[in-house]
Amino acid sequence: MQKPKVIFLDAVGTLFDVKGSVGEVYKHIAREFGVDVDEETLNQAFYECFQAAPPPVFPESENQDIPQYEFEWWRAIARKTFESIGVFDKFSDFDGFFSELYIHFGTAEPWFVYPDVLDSLRKWQQMGIELGVVSNFDSRIYSVLQALELREFFSSITISTQVGAAKPDPQIFAKALAKHHCDADAAWHVGDSLREDYHGAKSAGMRGVLIQRKK
Repeated sequence: MQKPKVIFLDAVGTLFDVKGSVGEVYKHIAREFGVDVDEETLNQAFYECFQAAPPPVFPESENQDIPQYEFEWWRAIARKTFESIGVFDKFSDFDGFFSELYIHFGTAEPWFVYPDVLDSLRKWQQMGIELGVVSNFDSRIYSVLQALELREFFSSITISTQVGAAKPDPQIFAKALAKHHCDADAAWHVGDSLREDYHGAKSAGMRGVLIQRKK
């Protein structure tokens, strides 16, 4: 198998993931604001609302406005999560709660790095392979990768909110390839989603590599 010029990687579910569950994190911070909810109920509601949300893309937006659009996109999901289980009205300060939650997910605290990641990244670097991230995450990816001590490995980061296209749209992969002046057939993309990562990469002419993660 020919060595790729570039290997792109997905972020959440591939490089790192949430400790415990999203519901557990939501529950912990909600409790600080006087709202106590079962974490499994929260987790299920979150994923239902997350999957029903529109893609996190903001075409024709000015760069300086994107962080606010990202914040509002996630705030809508969080609000619908609590509304769907009938506890939204229990918050006396939902805006305060969400601001703390949003900041929290931009730190290292709620995340863990999969144990095979560092060795793989080092090996690929030693082989002279360029590395990049292609993710439907938001601008907090920069601070998260830095906090998890992963940022130094990647010469490019391409996220949906900044390019106006979300995986599996081939456009986001094309934007990532352009940063490396790389043809699609000389690049791999590694991720945990069959639709977004594997089929997305294949539709862009790249080699898709699907991994199955266990926490």
